[in-house]
Amino acid sequence: MTKSCTLCPRACAAVRDEQTGKGFCGMPSGMRIARIAPHLWEEPPISGVNGTGAVFFSGCTLRCAYCQNADISHRNEGRTFTPAQLADAMRRLTDAGMHTVSFITATPFVPRVLEALELYRPPVPLVWNTSGYESVDTIRMLKDVIDVWLPDLKHWSTRMGALCAKAPDYFTVASAAIKEMVSQAGPCTYDENGIMTRGVLIRHLILPGLTSESCRLLTWVRDELPEGIPVSLMRQYIPCNNVSIPGLNRRITDAEYIRVRDHMISLGLPGFLQEPDSADRDFIPVFNAAESFV
Repeated sequence: MTKSCTLCPRACAAVRDEQTGKGFCGMPSGMRIARIAPHLWEEPPISGVNGTGAVFFSGCTLRCAYCQNADISHRNEGRTFTPAQLADAMRRLTDAGMHTVSFITATPFVPRVLEALELYRPPVPLVWNTSGYESVDTIRMLKDVIDVWLPDLKHWSTRMGALCAKAPDYFTVASAAIKEMVSQAGPCTYDENGIMTRGVLIRHLILPGLTSESCRLLTWVRDELPEGIPVSLMRQYIPCNNVSIPGLNRRITDAEYIRVRDHMISLGLPGFLQEPDSADRDFIPVFNAAESFV
Protein backbone atom coordinates (compact mmCIF):
# COMPACT_ATOMS: atom_id res chain seq x y z
CA MET A 1 0.00 0.00 0.00
CA THR A 2 1.16 3.51 -0.83
CA LYS A 3 0.28 6.07 1.86
CA SER A 4 0.36 9.83 1.54
CA CYS A 5 1.06 9.70 -2.19
CA THR A 6 3.18 12.55 -3.53
CA LEU A 7 4.23 11.01 -6.85
CA CYS A 8 2.78 13.87 -8.90
CA PRO A 9 3.07 17.64 -8.39
CA ARG A 10 -0.40 17.84 -6.87
CA ALA A 11 1.06 16.08 -3.81
CA CYS A 12 -2.46 15.35 -2.59
CA ALA A 13 -1.16 12.89 0.05
CA ALA A 14 -3.91 10.42 -0.77
CA VAL A 15 -3.99 6.97 0.76
CA ARG A 16 -3.89 4.37 -2.02
CA ASP A 17 -4.16 0.60 -1.72
CA GLU A 18 -4.34 -2.20 -4.28
CA GLN A 19 -7.98 -1.55 -5.15
CA THR A 20 -8.82 2.05 -4.28
CA GLY A 21 -7.36 5.52 -4.37
CA LYS A 22 -8.79 8.80 -3.15
CA GLY A 23 -6.33 11.17 -4.76
CA PHE A 24 -6.69 13.51 -7.73
CA CYS A 25 -5.97 10.69 -10.18
CA GLY A 26 -8.41 8.32 -8.45
CA MET A 27 -6.03 5.44 -8.95
CA PRO A 28 -5.23 2.55 -6.62
CA SER A 29 -1.61 1.60 -6.08
CA GLY A 30 -2.16 -1.47 -8.26
CA MET A 31 -1.60 -0.67 -11.94
CA ARG A 32 -4.56 0.04 -14.18
CA ILE A 33 -3.76 -0.16 -17.89
CA ALA A 34 -6.12 0.45 -20.83
CA ARG A 35 -3.99 -0.52 -23.81
CA ILE A 36 -0.79 -2.46 -24.51
CA ALA A 37 -0.20 -2.71 -28.24
CA PRO A 38 2.01 -1.64 -31.14
CA HIS A 39 1.54 2.05 -31.93
CA LEU A 40 2.66 3.54 -35.25
CA TRP A 41 1.66 7.17 -34.79
CA GLU A 42 4.40 8.61 -32.62
CA GLU A 43 7.29 10.69 -33.91
CA PRO A 44 9.65 8.87 -36.34
CA PRO A 45 12.49 8.42 -33.79
CA ILE A 46 10.02 6.72 -31.43
CA SER A 47 7.86 4.61 -33.75
CA GLY A 48 10.20 3.98 -36.65
CA VAL A 49 8.79 1.49 -39.16
CA ASN A 50 7.57 -1.21 -36.78
CA GLY A 51 6.08 1.02 -34.08
CA THR A 52 6.54 1.57 -30.39
CA GLY A 53 5.17 -0.83 -27.82
CA ALA A 54 2.70 1.56 -26.21
CA VAL A 55 1.50 0.97 -22.66
CA PHE A 56 -1.37 3.38 -21.90
CA PHE A 57 -1.94 3.79 -18.16
CA SER A 58 -5.21 5.05 -16.66
CA GLY A 59 -5.46 7.98 -14.27
CA CYS A 60 -3.56 10.93 -15.75
CA THR A 61 -2.33 13.35 -13.11
CA LEU A 62 -3.00 16.40 -15.34
CA ARG A 63 -6.39 15.56 -16.87
CA CYS A 64 -6.75 18.33 -19.47
CA ALA A 65 -10.34 19.37 -20.11
CA TYR A 66 -9.90 18.79 -23.86
CA CYS A 67 -8.07 15.45 -23.65
CA GLN A 68 -8.65 13.16 -26.63
CA ASN A 69 -7.87 10.16 -24.42
CA ALA A 70 -10.50 11.08 -21.84
CA ASP A 71 -11.62 7.46 -21.49
CA ILE A 72 -8.42 6.85 -19.56
CA SER A 73 -7.53 10.31 -18.24
CA HIS A 74 -10.99 11.28 -16.94
CA ARG A 75 -13.00 8.05 -16.80
CA ASN A 76 -10.15 5.77 -15.72
CA GLU A 77 -11.07 2.84 -17.92
CA GLY A 78 -8.64 -0.06 -17.83
CA ARG A 79 -7.69 -3.42 -16.40
CA THR A 80 -5.62 -4.34 -13.37
CA PHE A 81 -2.09 -5.55 -14.11
CA THR A 82 0.52 -6.92 -11.75
CA PRO A 83 4.20 -6.17 -12.34
CA ALA A 84 4.65 -9.75 -13.57
CA GLN A 85 1.82 -9.35 -16.08
CA LEU A 86 3.28 -6.08 -17.36
CA ALA A 87 6.68 -7.74 -17.68
CA ASP A 88 5.13 -10.53 -19.77
CA ALA A 89 3.38 -7.97 -21.98
CA MET A 90 6.62 -6.06 -22.53
CA ARG A 91 8.26 -9.32 -23.57
CA ARG A 92 5.51 -9.88 -26.14
CA LEU A 93 5.99 -6.36 -27.50
CA THR A 94 9.71 -6.95 -27.81
CA ASP A 95 9.12 -10.26 -29.59
CA ALA A 96 6.82 -8.42 -32.01
CA GLY A 97 9.76 -6.24 -33.12
CA MET A 98 8.91 -2.91 -31.50
CA HIS A 99 11.66 -0.30 -31.80
CA THR A 100 10.88 1.15 -28.36
CA VAL A 101 8.58 0.60 -25.38
CA SER A 102 6.58 3.64 -24.26
CA PHE A 103 5.07 4.20 -20.83
CA ILE A 104 2.23 6.68 -21.34
CA THR A 105 0.90 8.71 -18.38
CA ALA A 106 2.37 6.17 -15.95
CA THR A 107 3.16 8.54 -13.07
CA PRO A 108 0.64 7.11 -10.54
CA PHE A 109 2.35 3.73 -10.87
CA VAL A 110 6.07 4.51 -10.90
CA PRO A 111 6.92 2.01 -8.10
CA ARG A 112 5.06 -0.80 -9.88
CA VAL A 113 6.62 0.02 -13.25
CA LEU A 114 10.03 -0.24 -11.61
CA GLU A 115 9.05 -3.63 -10.17
CA ALA A 116 8.04 -4.83 -13.64
CA LEU A 117 11.34 -3.67 -15.10
CA GLU A 118 13.24 -5.63 -12.48
CA LEU A 119 11.48 -8.73 -13.82
CA TYR A 120 12.04 -7.89 -17.48
CA ARG A 121 13.97 -5.01 -19.01
CA PRO A 122 13.21 -4.77 -22.76
CA PRO A 123 16.38 -4.64 -24.89
CA VAL A 124 15.09 -1.49 -26.65
CA PRO A 125 14.93 2.17 -25.55
CA LEU A 126 12.35 2.90 -22.86
CA VAL A 127 10.26 6.04 -23.42
CA TRP A 128 8.48 8.07 -20.73
CA ASN A 129 5.54 9.73 -22.51
CA THR A 130 4.15 12.39 -20.18
CA SER A 131 2.04 15.53 -19.91
CA GLY A 132 5.14 17.24 -18.55
CA TYR A 133 3.39 17.80 -15.24
CA GLU A 134 5.89 15.81 -13.20
CA SER A 135 7.70 16.38 -9.92
CA VAL A 136 11.48 16.49 -10.10
CA ASP A 137 11.69 13.93 -7.28
CA THR A 138 9.63 11.41 -9.26
CA ILE A 139 11.70 12.00 -12.40
CA ARG A 140 14.78 11.25 -10.30
CA MET A 141 13.24 7.90 -9.31
CA LEU A 142 13.53 7.00 -13.00
CA LYS A 143 17.16 8.00 -13.43
CA ASP A 144 19.19 5.37 -15.31
CA VAL A 145 15.92 3.56 -16.11
CA ILE A 146 14.29 5.72 -18.78
CA ASP A 147 16.27 6.29 -21.97
CA VAL A 148 14.05 8.73 -23.85
CA TRP A 149 11.84 11.42 -22.35
CA LEU A 150 8.80 12.52 -24.37
CA PRO A 151 7.18 15.37 -22.39
CA ASP A 152 4.44 17.70 -23.48
CA LEU A 153 4.95 21.41 -22.93
CA LYS A 154 1.39 22.67 -22.93
CA HIS A 155 0.63 25.99 -21.22
CA TRP A 156 2.58 29.18 -20.58
CA SER A 157 0.18 31.21 -18.46
CA THR A 158 -1.17 30.41 -15.02
CA ARG A 159 -4.61 31.29 -16.34
CA MET A 160 -4.63 28.62 -19.05
CA GLY A 161 -3.00 26.04 -16.80
CA ALA A 162 -5.76 26.59 -14.26
CA LEU A 163 -8.56 26.76 -16.81
CA CYS A 164 -7.54 23.71 -18.83
CA ALA A 165 -6.09 21.41 -16.17
CA LYS A 166 -6.65 22.89 -12.70
CA ALA A 167 -2.88 23.40 -12.64
CA PRO A 168 -1.98 27.08 -12.48
CA ASP A 169 1.60 26.03 -11.75
CA TYR A 170 1.80 23.95 -14.94
CA PHE A 171 4.61 25.87 -16.64
CA THR A 172 6.67 26.27 -13.47
CA VAL A 173 6.42 22.55 -12.76
CA ALA A 174 6.83 21.29 -16.32
CA SER A 175 9.81 23.51 -17.10
CA ALA A 176 11.64 22.26 -14.00
CA ALA A 177 10.79 18.65 -14.86
CA ILE A 178 11.99 19.02 -18.43
CA LYS A 179 15.27 20.53 -17.27
CA GLU A 180 15.76 17.50 -15.02
CA MET A 181 15.02 15.17 -17.94
CA VAL A 182 17.58 17.00 -20.08
CA SER A 183 20.13 16.77 -17.27
CA GLN A 184 19.66 13.03 -17.02
CA ALA A 185 19.52 12.22 -20.74
CA GLY A 186 22.21 14.47 -22.13
CA PRO A 187 22.48 15.05 -25.90
CA CYS A 188 20.16 13.09 -28.18
CA THR A 189 21.59 9.92 -29.69
CA TYR A 190 20.14 7.74 -32.45
CA ASP A 191 20.78 4.25 -33.80
CA GLU A 192 21.45 3.30 -37.41
CA ASN A 193 17.70 3.28 -38.13
CA GLY A 194 17.12 6.77 -36.77
CA ILE A 195 15.53 5.54 -33.53
CA MET A 196 16.31 7.74 -30.54
CA THR A 197 18.32 5.76 -28.03
CA ARG A 198 18.72 8.55 -25.51
CA GLY A 199 17.50 12.11 -25.16
CA VAL A 200 14.50 14.41 -24.79
CA LEU A 201 11.91 15.16 -27.46
CA ILE A 202 9.44 17.91 -26.49
CA ARG A 203 5.89 17.95 -27.80
CA HIS A 204 3.76 21.05 -28.11
CA LEU A 205 0.09 20.97 -29.12
CA ILE A 206 -1.12 24.20 -30.72
CA LEU A 207 -4.45 25.26 -29.21
CA PRO A 208 -6.99 27.51 -30.96
CA GLY A 209 -6.64 31.16 -30.04
CA LEU A 210 -3.43 30.59 -28.09
CA THR A 211 -0.68 31.00 -30.66
CA SER A 212 1.03 33.67 -28.54
CA GLU A 213 1.45 31.11 -25.74
CA SER A 214 2.82 28.62 -28.26
CA CYS A 215 5.41 31.12 -29.46
CA ARG A 216 6.49 31.97 -25.91
CA LEU A 217 6.92 28.29 -25.05
CA LEU A 218 9.02 27.66 -28.15
CA THR A 219 11.17 30.67 -27.35
CA TRP A 220 11.71 29.26 -23.84
CA VAL A 221 12.93 25.99 -25.35
CA ARG A 222 15.43 27.90 -27.51
CA ASP A 223 16.61 30.14 -24.68
CA GLU A 224 16.65 27.77 -21.69
CA LEU A 225 17.56 24.33 -23.01
CA PRO A 226 20.72 23.06 -24.71
CA GLU A 227 20.90 23.36 -28.46
CA GLY A 228 19.72 20.38 -30.48
CA ILE A 229 16.70 19.21 -28.47
CA PRO A 230 13.96 18.44 -31.01
CA VAL A 231 10.41 19.74 -30.79
CA SER A 232 7.36 18.01 -32.23
CA LEU A 233 4.90 20.72 -33.22
CA MET A 234 1.44 19.17 -33.21
CA ARG A 235 -1.61 20.41 -35.08
CA GLN A 236 -3.89 17.51 -34.11
CA TYR A 237 -6.19 19.44 -31.77
CA ILE A 238 -9.87 18.63 -32.10
CA PRO A 239 -12.50 19.44 -29.47
CA CYS A 240 -12.93 16.31 -27.35
CA ASN A 241 -14.44 15.30 -24.03
CA ASN A 242 -17.32 17.79 -24.51
CA VAL A 243 -14.87 20.59 -23.74
CA SER A 244 -16.81 23.72 -22.76
CA ILE A 245 -13.95 26.21 -22.39
CA PRO A 246 -14.67 29.25 -24.60
CA GLY A 247 -12.49 29.25 -27.69
CA LEU A 248 -11.48 25.59 -27.46
CA ASN A 249 -14.57 24.30 -29.25
CA ARG A 250 -12.95 24.48 -32.69
CA ARG A 251 -9.90 23.23 -34.57
CA ILE A 252 -6.93 25.50 -35.19
CA THR A 253 -6.90 27.45 -38.43
CA ASP A 254 -4.24 27.25 -41.12
CA ALA A 255 -3.18 30.79 -40.22
CA GLU A 256 -2.70 29.83 -36.57
CA TYR A 257 -0.59 26.84 -37.50
CA ILE A 258 1.52 28.84 -39.94
CA ARG A 259 2.23 31.52 -37.35
CA VAL A 260 3.56 29.01 -34.82
CA ARG A 261 5.38 26.92 -37.43
CA ASP A 262 7.15 29.97 -38.83
CA HIS A 263 8.16 31.04 -35.33
CA MET A 264 9.63 27.61 -34.64
CA ILE A 265 11.58 27.77 -37.91
CA SER A 266 12.81 31.30 -37.14
CA LEU A 267 14.15 30.05 -33.79
CA GLY A 268 16.14 27.34 -35.54
CA LEU A 269 14.58 24.56 -33.46
CA PRO A 270 15.01 21.07 -34.90
CA GLY A 271 12.12 18.65 -34.85
CA PHE A 272 8.92 17.58 -36.54
CA LEU A 273 5.88 19.22 -38.10
CA GLN A 274 2.65 17.26 -37.93
CA GLU A 275 0.54 16.72 -41.03
CA PRO A 276 -2.90 18.41 -41.20
CA ASP A 277 -4.74 15.09 -41.47
CA SER A 278 -3.57 14.24 -37.94
CA ALA A 279 -6.57 16.18 -36.60
CA ASP A 280 -8.85 13.18 -36.94
CA ARG A 281 -10.62 11.01 -34.38
CA ASP A 282 -9.46 7.94 -36.29
CA PHE A 283 -6.06 8.40 -34.65
CA ILE A 284 -7.49 8.04 -31.13
CA PRO A 285 -6.57 4.55 -29.87
CA VAL A 286 -9.16 1.98 -28.82
CA PHE A 287 -8.99 1.47 -25.09
CA ASN A 288 -9.97 -1.40 -22.81
CA ALA A 289 -11.21 -3.76 -25.53
CA ALA A 290 -10.02 -7.23 -26.47
CA GLU A 291 -8.06 -5.74 -29.37
CA SER A 292 -6.34 -3.29 -26.99
CA PHE A 293 -3.96 -5.83 -25.49
CA VAL A 294 -1.18 -7.89 -27.06
